[in-house]
Amino acid sequence: MRSAKRFATAAFGLLVYTVAVVLWGAYVRATLSGDGCGAHWPLCNGVAIPVEPSTKTLVELTHRVTSGIAWIWALVMWAIASRRFARGHATRSAAGWSFLFMTTEALVGAGLVLFRMVADNPSTARAAWMAAHLVNTFLLLAALTWLAVSARSEVGVRFPRDRQSRLLFGAAAGIVLFVGMSGAVAALGDTLFPAADLARGLREDFSASSHLFLRLRVWHPVVAVLGSGYLVWLAALLVRRDSRDTIRLLPLALGTLVVVQIGVGLVNVALLAPVWMQLGHLLIADATWVTLAVLALSSPPPISGANLVP
Repeated sequence: MRSAKRFATAAFGLLVYTVAVVLWGAYVRATLSGDGCGAHWPLCNGVAIPVEPSTKTLVELTHRVTSGIAWIWALVMWAIASRRFARGHATRSAAGWSFLFMTTEALVGAGLVLFRMVADNPSTARAAWMAAHLVNTFLLLAALTWLAVSARSEVGVRFPRDRQSRLLFGAAAGIVLFVGMSGAVAALGDTLFPAADLARGLREDFSASSHLFLRLRVWHPVVAVLGSGYLVWLAALLVRRDSRDTIRLLPLALGTLVVVQIGVGLVNVALLAPVWMQLGHLLIADATWVTLAVLALSSPPPISGANLVP
């Protein structure tokens, strides 16, 4: 029993730690430090330990070291789960998916460095890399959330399998992923082409001569607001369907995070996306995604009386 509790605590700790690593990765991008180790991976500027590293090198190297710790942590969790739980057990599956996505996360990061999709590279291909990186990161966080929740149950926990719940939560997940991808491109535009003031920034967004990242930036708040409508509707639906206070807290938290995120996004635009605000915006996005995953894992199927049209 004690070992099971330690495993559950370690799973939760890995989730929290990974969120911190993700935020530091955003700091690497926002400070144009992605080329701090040159086009070398896993070495840094061709060596294991740089001598007299610059600030950019320290920022990038810190991200690599902390990411490596996360990978080892996920590997250990998978190894323990493989020994402790039978094949097909939910917790064992969650640990396997967590390690898989942790590995692909490292490979995507390596690709960014080796193909020089970092720092001040304004190529269109970089937007695709950023979107793919965002999707993999969110899938990783979903798997880690699954592991943390399932580890608390002796029989394990799985995502709902009934058709209606899959449609409702699948649509919500798709919306969050799409909004997140548009946000990744918008953040890249803010980093590479900072606006002198809000009015000039808005003019650049609608100018046909502006870089693609700037012209795409304006769509992020649009899809975010539209997508938020569905998420708030889903949260309200789930609040009504279950009278248990502990269960009702989850959809209430989801709805609150969505509304707060819209407000933070507007402030981020008004302040011209300072680094600290970008990190806060991403943190709330991660929290929203994790809450949605916990809600799906905790939601007893089927969702009766649900109208699939908001």
